[in-house]
Amino acid sequence: MTVHLSVPDARTALVRLPEATSHGEPPPPQHVYVPPSHLKAMDPDNMLVTGMRGAGKTFWWSALQNPAVRRLVGHTAARPTLSASTQVRTGFGITPSPDEYPGKDDLRRLLGSGIEPRTIWRTVQVRQLADNGHSLLREKSWPQRTKYVEEHPGEIERLLYDKDEEYYRAGTHFLLLFDALDRCSDDWSAMYDLIRGLMQHALDMRAYRRLRVKVFLRSDQINEAKMADFPDASKVLSSAIELSWPRRHLYGLLWHYLSNGDDGASFRSFLAANHWTDIDLGDQRVFTLPRNLVNDEDLQRERFHVIAGRWMGTDRRRGLPYTWIPNHLGDTEGKVSPRSFLAALQRAAEDTAEQHPDHAHALHYSSIHRGVQHASRTRVSELREDYPWVHQVLEPLQGLTVPCKFANISRRWQTRNVLDRLREQADQSEVKLPPRHLDVGAKGVREDLEFLRVFLRLRDGRVNIPDVFRVGYGLGRKGGVKPVR
Repeated sequence: MTVHLSVPDARTALVRLPEATSHGEPPPPQHVYVPPSHLKAMDPDNMLVTGMRGAGKTFWWSALQNPAVRRLVGHTAARPTLSASTQVRTGFGITPSPDEYPGKDDLRRLLGSGIEPRTIWRTVQVRQLADNGHSLLREKSWPQRTKYVEEHPGEIERLLYDKDEEYYRAGTHFLLLFDALDRCSDDWSAMYDLIRGLMQHALDMRAYRRLRVKVFLRSDQINEAKMADFPDASKVLSSAIELSWPRRHLYGLLWHYLSNGDDGASFRSFLAANHWTDIDLGDQRVFTLPRNLVNDEDLQRERFHVIAGRWMGTDRRRGLPYTWIPNHLGDTEGKVSPRSFLAALQRAAEDTAEQHPDHAHALHYSSIHRGVQHASRTRVSELREDYPWVHQVLEPLQGLTVPCKFANISRRWQTRNVLDRLREQADQSEVKLPPRHLDVGAKGVREDLEFLRVFLRLRDGRVNIPDVFRVGYGLGRKGGVKPVR
């Protein structure tokens, strides 16, 4: 049975989609969609969680600080190990908190004074656990605190043991969260040292029953050669869980937002007549998606095409909206960030309301094109924030058409002295986390861009660039989405 969906209401709901899924502030439970891989990643026993930029690492770092979200995750899990009673604190993150953890300048000072990274993170953990009146809490600076921990090993071990017993008797966990570790240093070597020390500390905590550490890392921050040279390091790295977003869960995220929004009842009727799970969180309710809706891509495609129309043009030759959107937002491995996906749909709905208000569907295909252009600009901005040097090497490529020979790219870099300027900035510490293989020259920078999934090396040696980056930097591709510039 087809349930009617009001086009204006659907368009309004899409306009209200959040463009950004993480601000460092805990989200409301209604905005929390839990794919299976994410559910596993939330288990306190899983120490390392990885993912691309925008995959949800900071989202979960902030979400787990909300007791209602922890209760929701516990309801969703078959064997819940996370609950509202779980004590969650932050050990490092996107939001500065000098009383809870040292910032970048303090970390640089601590490393410069010879403090072991493992000791730094142990100090952060112990300070979070110490009761009021403990001697450690009288120390007013992080150098003083780390010195105290170094000089009182027996006392610190006793504190950890007693706290573990306390949480075990209470039947809960103490969970310390780490995220945004690219902000701990502007230097690759120091960042790797700090992450390596954090891995050691996370492994140390596994000796206890209820004290746990969870580290959220971008995939490019993991370098086994520099991080895996301590005993049992493989236990940490091999247990890493990736926050993945297959296509059906990108649309699952969309359905979750719409079904829990202001017009949620209409969307729940439109998507599936029954089998919704209503989770009561006290002062709020969250509807979780029926399993058949998440698992049946034919059903998802049919429902989405009611919203977006059947084609990306006037006929099938332009492709299907359901597959076209993720295909044009993926990196070289086809991975799509949910942030880009939602941004594309939100902007497409705004554009349709402005340019095609009488269209028969909530989204017009030309507006979807412009939505992808907007998402590309957003993705480029995120990449520039993480790695400013990427902008310096991609901006000079404006006007090129890909795929192209790498010689065409390296010639642009040479003509504009791009790599020479990068070397000067790296020597003067003026660029954050410069290309790791800059000393190799153009081929080394190419390798770094391939590692970041910006460049794709084709079998014939040419370079291709995915639309999500190509469009934002004004590069062309025959038959592709038009560049922004």
